[in-house]
Amino acid sequence: MKFYNLLIKYRFWLSIVAIVGGILLQLTGLSSFWPVFPLYFIGVVGLVSHFVIGPMRIIQVPMEAGNIEEVERILNSIWYPNLLYKPVRSTYYTIKGNVAMMKQDFDSAEKFLKQSNHLGSPMPDAQGSNNLQLGMMAMQKGDLKQGESYVRAALRLGLSDKESLALAYLTMTQVFINKRQFKAAKDFFRKAKECKAKSQQIIDQIKDIEKYISRMPN
Repeated sequence: MKFYNLLIKYRFWLSIVAIVGGILLQLTGLSSFWPVFPLYFIGVVGLVSHFVIGPMRIIQVPMEAGNIEEVERILNSIWYPNLLYKPVRSTYYTIKGNVAMMKQDFDSAEKFLKQSNHLGSPMPDAQGSNNLQLGMMAMQKGDLKQGESYVRAALRLGLSDKESLALAYLTMTQVFINKRQFKAAKDFFRKAKECKAKSQQIIDQIKDIEKYISRMPN
């Protein structure tokens, strides 16, 4: 696995070396075209995969380790994102958006996540997560209508973990409290509690809402 990651990391330069090596062997008369054809083939395949697939395969480990600097270094090695295969490009913008969120650059995060959504994703739960984050950012800006639309889309597409699902339900609870549609608010609050989220932030939100939701009329 480590060798494969190194191969991806240096794929561009290894491909250049293979092509240049083939050219030099021909120019110096040490070989004819067909014996060096495998070098050309490997070089071209390597270059195409570098620009069409990119180094996204090796970004998982630093992402899981929280090594944002390494993640950004890998992302910055993608010189032409528009050449990436569409699903890969969508993932690229999702990760760019997540990195921007971690750095609290919410304007950039919104831009990148919208680009990812526009491209679509082969994994509905990834799009669900994008929509949830866009919904939370819209809510923070006071755009409740747009925020609700994004969160509804996130729930429709599906969210892969209980924490995100609980957050989406709590957000919808607050939306319907503001609309004074208390029955719907209670239904979403019940669903949020059923997720049994472990995040302290979500647990605190549930406790805060629980203090007065029981006093709401049906």
